[in-house]
Amino acid sequence: QNRCQRLGLSGNTRNCFLTGSPDSYRNLISKGLQCLFSVPNTKVYKNAHHSSGRFCFQSSPLLGEKITSLQISSAEKLPRCFSAWNIQNIRSFHRSPSFQAAPVPLFWIIVKPAQKLFAIILGRSIRNWWKALPPNKRELFKESARKNKWKILLSVSSLGVLFVMFYFTHLEETPITGRARLVVFGKEHFRELSQMEYDMWMEEFKSKMLPEADARYQVVERVVGHLSESNKDIPQVSALKWVIHVVDEPGVNAFVLPNGQVFVFTGLLNAVSDIHQLSFILGHEIAHAVLEHAAEKASLVHFLDFLSLIFLAMIWAICPRDSLAVVGQWIQSKLQEFMFDRPYSRTLEAEADKVGLQFAAKACVDVRASSVFWQQMELAETIQGQPKLPEWLSTHPSHENRAEHLDRLIPEALKIRESCNCPSLSGPDPRLIFKLNMQHLLELSKDQETPNSTKPDLSKPKLDFPHT
Repeated sequence: QNRCQRLGLSGNTRNCFLTGSPDSYRNLISKGLQCLFSVPNTKVYKNAHHSSGRFCFQSSPLLGEKITSLQISSAEKLPRCFSAWNIQNIRSFHRSPSFQAAPVPLFWIIVKPAQKLFAIILGRSIRNWWKALPPNKRELFKESARKNKWKILLSVSSLGVLFVMFYFTHLEETPITGRARLVVFGKEHFRELSQMEYDMWMEEFKSKMLPEADARYQVVERVVGHLSESNKDIPQVSALKWVIHVVDEPGVNAFVLPNGQVFVFTGLLNAVSDIHQLSFILGHEIAHAVLEHAAEKASLVHFLDFLSLIFLAMIWAICPRDSLAVVGQWIQSKLQEFMFDRPYSRTLEAEADKVGLQFAAKACVDVRASSVFWQQMELAETIQGQPKLPEWLSTHPSHENRAEHLDRLIPEALKIRESCNCPSLSGPDPRLIFKLNMQHLLELSKDQETPNSTKPDLSKPKLDFPHT
């Protein structure tokens, strides 16, 4: 039985928003959706006019014995508020570096291009050899192939059996979820590569690292520490030493290397609305490292690339011209990408969401806030007018589908939270608050678009949120 920790974030954590005094719906949007989150009995700071368009959040109880306070609004420890919706800075949230998400062994990095080049040269040589054959020899060769078709079929089948045996002999269970997966590379190799990647990121961000005394650093440190402490019964969590790095970058980004190095951009701290959303996002990143998704993704890419060498050689052998072979090679790579690579990446993201939500639940986080984050991201992209691409073109699930997936997982996560003797959640469901405020914004928008309409009084909220 899991040793659930009673250390936790209380359900009494309150989101407060700085109302400001916008004159129209457009001003509401341009100032960062100031009324996006409104909770009963919230406290509006006196200096609201100095921080227009920012969300702040306040957590009254302790996180635990070692976590003295998460008083986010405390002037001694943490900034009064984070800018939650600076629409200019909101980008698609990448949970891991776009070009570093799945490091591969150094040897494979060097050999992979050489193997492709060899396949191209082999296929082109076969094509040129066939073209140079006299017609009578071509007929003799075809006749010989017809006579030995069963031997050829047996050889091809044997090669296929070898690939199948290789696949099934390299399957293992994923930690926590128990899903069967292909793993080709050893964990020790990835530890070395993780150190190399860590050195690269430290060199790139060395001038942008926040000091440990910075309030934003302390927020991330305490959240990660609390998540790891609450899930220390999981061997993969307790085995890693989690080291925090907060980078002063506007991108909405966070990632965790396989060796436990946590990188969080300040743009993410500006994007989350409360400590619960931040805890879920960091739980998701920790889940990637615990589930060893980097090694799994690299193994799949390695296996598929090796298989594709056969088809690559066939393309260059069959196509009559080099230009057609190049087009065929491009089509093959895109088919592999959209039929295998990207769907698999989306599967790993969904699994990390599920496990990350469980990590957050054991840490007594309000897991209901997880789906709200992705609804906020969806709203931000809509406001910016960013094109909405089909999910199959992305390596990550769409924000909308992600929120729906989390909504389906939340009831189970709430049961886990309850089994860990966490404090009862108080206050309205943040998903309901988001929905009501979206309705409020839509009403304001309609009022602004209606000609000769009476100017609405924005100093008084139109919606009375139910108290619980």
